[in-house]
Amino acid sequence: MNPTRPRRSVRARRFGRLGALIAGLAAASVVLSGCLYTMIPESAPRPTSSKSPNTDGVSAELLPFYEQNLEWTDCGGFDCTTVAAPLDWTDPGAGEIELSVIRSRAEGGAEPIGSLLTNPGGPGASGVGLIRDSLSFAVGDALRERFDVIGFDPRGVGESTAVRCYDAADMDAYLFGIPEGERGTDAWSDELLDRHADFAAACDAGSDGILPFITTENAARDMDLLRAVLGDTELNYLGYSYGTFLGATYAKLYPERVGRLVLDGAIDPAIPSLDVGITQGIGFESALRAYMASCLEDDECPFRGSVDEAMADLGTLLAAVDRDPIANADGRMLGADSLLTAIIAALYSQDSWSFLTAALTDVLAGDAGVAFQLADFYYNRSEGVYLDNSTEAFRAYNCMDYPLDSTPEEEAAAEALLGAEAPTVAPYWIGPDPCEVWPYPATGVREPIAAEGAAPIVVVGTTNDPATPYSWSVSLAEQLESGVLVTRVGEGHTGYNKGNACVDGAVESYLIAGIVPEDGLRCE
Repeated sequence: MNPTRPRRSVRARRFGRLGALIAGLAAASVVLSGCLYTMIPESAPRPTSSKSPNTDGVSAELLPFYEQNLEWTDCGGFDCTTVAAPLDWTDPGAGEIELSVIRSRAEGGAEPIGSLLTNPGGPGASGVGLIRDSLSFAVGDALRERFDVIGFDPRGVGESTAVRCYDAADMDAYLFGIPEGERGTDAWSDELLDRHADFAAACDAGSDGILPFITTENAARDMDLLRAVLGDTELNYLGYSYGTFLGATYAKLYPERVGRLVLDGAIDPAIPSLDVGITQGIGFESALRAYMASCLEDDECPFRGSVDEAMADLGTLLAAVDRDPIANADGRMLGADSLLTAIIAALYSQDSWSFLTAALTDVLAGDAGVAFQLADFYYNRSEGVYLDNSTEAFRAYNCMDYPLDSTPEEEAAAEALLGAEAPTVAPYWIGPDPCEVWPYPATGVREPIAAEGAAPIVVVGTTNDPATPYSWSVSLAEQLESGVLVTRVGEGHTGYNKGNACVDGAVESYLIAGIVPEDGLRCE
């Protein structure tokens, strides 16, 4: 038992283009089995060389890294390579990590503009996997024609030098295990904090000393290294969700090297962790109400009455599985936390709402199967195997980026606000803060980012985005000295390449031709 009452945490949900996975649920056997590669036609042998690295303004101690010449190998129709980066950018001689990089070469006949680096979010999502498995989801046709599209796994993630914590069995127990204590009691909080401490200790033991250096600032410095070794004088970048914080941090560190940056589904770098969780909780409640309004128009909807009545019934369902979890065929038990994870996963994309209806219909009938499929997609788990380390990396980045600086009074006010504004999700959104027992103190700071002197930076926000609420995009665009806001009116997470021609045109015209959108452009 922990001797003192743990800090209360309003749980932040991951910031990433999760909708790609959910929308692809019906085709999972293709995406997850690797059979996608058989659909890629054979092509002529690809050049293995890269442009000469750009070392302008690089200090002598960093030259060994910036002078790397890349050798690419074919990897299923793409080009792959690795890049060595300093473990500690403040002490480049203290050791190295490896960054995994994938390239989709420009498909058009014209000379490529250069490299377009991408990041799918997370933190912890694989940029290599995004390009390899979901290239057309990551970028539209116009960008693929004119750019060498680059995906990379940030430090700590995926195929780069990675955070390692639990095997699949231990991860299942950590993520899906039902606590013995009654929700909200001291015993419940102590039990969860003990679990978090065990997880943190496993991460520290399994990650070979890299945890103190898994920060967004270090990842942004890595991204400048990638720009340089790819031979580009400026960074062209398309970042989604958490990737907007990575891109904004890059602009803060290297404003003079900013080329054309698009930040889609922005995180506000100035707000603390407590406010992140509160705003997300309210955002998901809003998205859930929008889903429910749509569901009630369909005869297949398992709920009836008004939106308020249906939301109350959903709250009753969550409370019921919290008291009496439903057994799944694989032995896992579906409690309220896992059911809420399934709901959240489906709310990242309006295209996934039909899966949510199916899941809730089945849960009402005592069947947890579809709900666990959605929860598994959230954690990138398939047939009992975790396909990446996104959960471990998510924790590592957040615990290093967000200081524990909230007071008990602020936490109590946050709980009250969440309860008032998001009554359906609030009972399952709050718990002991896992970063309280992380083995290293946070080094990140929460502050506005202006990036003085940077070229125009386009920020895209979606009005009912649950994961990165629209207000964050507005705030980031206002903070950036050269920020330009483009608004997508609609549901779901992120705005580009979602079928809105206005947004797509603005983003692609800027990245390809440098045409800056009208600040405040609103795309219905």
